[in-house]
Amino acid sequence: MMKLIRWVAVAAIVVLVAGWALVWAGVVRLGPDGRLSAGVALPAGVSIGGPFALEDTAGKPVTDASFHGKWLLIYFGYTFCPDVCPTELQTVANALDLLGPVADQVAPVFVTVDPARDTPAALGEYVKMFSPRLVGLTGSAAQIADIERAYRVYAERVDSKSTTDYLMNHSSFIYLMDPAGHFSTLFRQGSSAQDIADALRARVGHAS
Repeated sequence: MMKLIRWVAVAAIVVLVAGWALVWAGVVRLGPDGRLSAGVALPAGVSIGGPFALEDTAGKPVTDASFHGKWLLIYFGYTFCPDVCPTELQTVANALDLLGPVADQVAPVFVTVDPARDTPAALGEYVKMFSPRLVGLTGSAAQIADIERAYRVYAERVDSKSTTDYLMNHSSFIYLMDPAGHFSTLFRQGSSAQDIADALRARVGHAS
């Protein structure tokens, strides 16, 4: 019986990874506004988002309910990231600048996948380099693992043989959640600030 359960669990993981691999590789493509192309859906049974409990850069508790009523633009990365994280965070900051007053309805959030090094203080210094609007969130290893599962985030530590430092391999999507906390769309790595701003304006403006 236990063997059967393990095989079912493995099969479910394979289906999930295969579905996301298609998105990552571009076989399942996003339109210019960041939406999944017409006729294409997320893998069956896959949900994105859900309750979480973390802390902000001041060490204060923050939950998913803290953002209800606002559109949540969320990215997962870490402060030691050498390339993709700063690029994507700057894109988010630029997109919000392009939105003008509409940006007041959007909460941009950066969640670390490296809580061992990304303390609230370190995260606070990092996020303010990109935008005063950007909210940095960290937490315990268990709390970060929980939100990674909820958002289907891949993150794995990669140790170096030549140094005591390490890198984190991680997926790179920008998620958009609606004011009720439900998944709206995602943006692939490399999406332009203008594309993100246009997609946000269409959704946020229409909702208001």
